[in-house]
Amino acid sequence: MQLNDINFDAKHIWHPYTSMTQPIPAYPIVSASGVELELADGRKLIDGMASWWAAIHGYNHPVLNQAASQQLTKMSHVMFGGITHPPATALCRQLIDITDDRLECIFLADSGSVAVEVALKMALQYWQARGETRHQFIALQRGYHGDTFGAMSVCDPANSMHSLYRGYLPTHFFVQAPQCGFYQPWQADDLIPLQKMLTEQAGKIAAIIVEPIVQGAGGMRIYHPNYLTAVRELCDHYNILLIADEIATGFGRTGKLFACQHSAITPDILCLGKALTGGYVTLSATLTSRHIAETISQGKAGCFMHGPTFMGNPLACAIADASITLLRNSPWQKWVKDIETQLMAELFPLRDQPQVADVRVLGAIGVVEMKNPVNVPELQRHFVAEGVWIRPFGKLIYLTPPYIITAVQLTKLTEAIKKIVLKL
Repeated sequence: MQLNDINFDAKHIWHPYTSMTQPIPAYPIVSASGVELELADGRKLIDGMASWWAAIHGYNHPVLNQAASQQLTKMSHVMFGGITHPPATALCRQLIDITDDRLECIFLADSGSVAVEVALKMALQYWQARGETRHQFIALQRGYHGDTFGAMSVCDPANSMHSLYRGYLPTHFFVQAPQCGFYQPWQADDLIPLQKMLTEQAGKIAAIIVEPIVQGAGGMRIYHPNYLTAVRELCDHYNILLIADEIATGFGRTGKLFACQHSAITPDILCLGKALTGGYVTLSATLTSRHIAETISQGKAGCFMHGPTFMGNPLACAIADASITLLRNSPWQKWVKDIETQLMAELFPLRDQPQVADVRVLGAIGVVEMKNPVNVPELQRHFVAEGVWIRPFGKLIYLTPPYIITAVQLTKLTEAIKKIVLKL
């Protein structure tokens, strides 16, 4: 890229959560391979983010490239209304195979946010079909579920990036997020806020929506598996649906194929995205039980009322099918465990630094939480100078690297974090 391209970008192109008057510098990437991003000037950066959790196999992977190339010679897209195709059926067979047997009906959509929209609409239509008026949802404080309006409505209204939309969004119920960490002794008192809410409001609630075990953009918080187990039990007791948003945590990121498996529970509705295609193209899947799907279909509308233009996109489905096969045939459990062990060894010593509030690790997730918000442009300049790509936000400096990262490459990432933390 030339300088005039970069200037054009800064003047005309909006980037995520970035001001148009004072944009954060955007670094020009011209290619990517393995776990490295190549800048326009030839420098290479070790990617610690896997493109926001998604590129679990790294970049430019020959298996996924081949899947994309082969599908392109057949068709890149065809409408899904009244049409089906082999990539969709192959992908959905795999999704049914790797998830709980009860989750056997699948809606393929465009993005993680849309998967959440679909899940919320499924819950609403389910209760409508049963002749019950249930329009409310329960979500956790510090939760994040996406940027579209329905998804925003179940994000924390006070402590999230969506607080300025208050007044425009449907009003739902929020309970205190679990305080007990993943490795701490279980504290049953964590359930009191939810139990109290259900005692008072259960008859209004269509579903509870949670990010299983790891709350992502709301603070990278990692909570105790017993909390999720208890949420499932409470949903069963009060006859409320449970929606698990595994868009970030799905496909091995936490050390289990799905984070719900840490608690040995099955949600009524499961949302998947991000790593579904190995970070190649956007695609999401919302899975539910046959009981819920058939109940919706027996309602007034006679069908589920949603249908994105690019639903079941063949190119995306072919890549996703190949990505899941690649993951299942790899030693991903060992890779993720090795990453976890190394992150613990190399990041946990930062807990002793006075400017650090906490350090958390689970699977291929490492989080250094500072006591004060960080200067994102300043830290990104530091990281690029160190030859790594790490995108902090708020008080958090975190890593979600591709699973194929080597120990040497991972150390380069953690050393860059240590160096900047000691300066803050």
